[in-house]
Amino acid sequence: MMRDTLPVLALVPGDCTGIGPEQTARLLHEGEMDKVARLVVVGDARVLDMGARQAGVPLTYRRYESPAAVDWSRTEVPLVDLGNIDPSAFELGVASPDSGRLTGDTLARAIDFAKAGEVDGVSFAPLNKQAMFKGGWRFPDEHKMFAHLLAHEGPFSEMNVLENQWMTRVTSHVSLRTALDQVTFESICRALKLADDTMRKAGIERPRIAVAALNPHAGEGGLFGTEEIDIIRPAVEEMAAQGIDCSGPFPADTVYLKAFSGAYDGVMAMYHDQGQIATKLKGFNKGVTITAGLEVVFTTPAHGTAFDIVGKGVADIGAFKSAIRLAARVATRQMEARAAA
Repeated sequence: MMRDTLPVLALVPGDCTGIGPEQTARLLHEGEMDKVARLVVVGDARVLDMGARQAGVPLTYRRYESPAAVDWSRTEVPLVDLGNIDPSAFELGVASPDSGRLTGDTLARAIDFAKAGEVDGVSFAPLNKQAMFKGGWRFPDEHKMFAHLLAHEGPFSEMNVLENQWMTRVTSHVSLRTALDQVTFESICRALKLADDTMRKAGIERPRIAVAALNPHAGEGGLFGTEEIDIIRPAVEEMAAQGIDCSGPFPADTVYLKAFSGAYDGVMAMYHDQGQIATKLKGFNKGVTITAGLEVVFTTPAHGTAFDIVGKGVADIGAFKSAIRLAARVATRQMEARAAA
């Protein structure tokens, strides 16, 4: 693909108290992602400078008023300098409500550019959900924030992608007690439809989805609970009848072994940790989170801000690269679909 036809992605350095700035600087210095997307940093030049110092890499950038103004023939990193974050005002490795607020403000500007058609997607370095919440972005996670800013109506959720495996779930960032109440026939059907649609948009022609059970041993025929009999299996059968290649429920302690062996393209868990523990053990520095169901592509590394290693110049960028590749892949398919319409 010619460079001038590659998707334009807004690259947001994440919370400046975490490893995001140094990851961003190292990734831009390496330049490998230039083969899959045209990256424009949306953030503060001072944060980018700090990240370059932490990573120990030289970085040359050129400021622009907006992504639409970027001259892609130039070799400098394009930067929309918001001038909104002075990283010296914050302690590294410590969650700060003020930093969380500014991280949210920066993401909101990137979303404005997406709504204006100036970028085809957004990839962002790790942020801190609690810091953003305490800083005034009163959402339990960034996905709900994105949906709010886009005035999105309809289902959406986060999915995790580890190499070629896609992981989704029926419930997300709620207490386990609340999650149990949210596992319903309707929520399972909705989650399966969203997962199937998102995976198809990423180029998987007919996604094979395994559905995890809720109870130990998939309920052991009702001995350990009847949710599998009363709720989960009927939902899986209904969605299979509607054309989704889904099967289960399978015991949650073995279903991921089947998926990772290649028997399925993804697994749908019933609650957050049921899926996250398996995928993070499999490849913590490779996983990507994508917000499914929104009209704008959002991806980020599946790991967090790693406060324990901030500023040491050792933060791995493997997951961040994977996040950009996935955003570029989905955005390219969206661009092709619009061109064909």
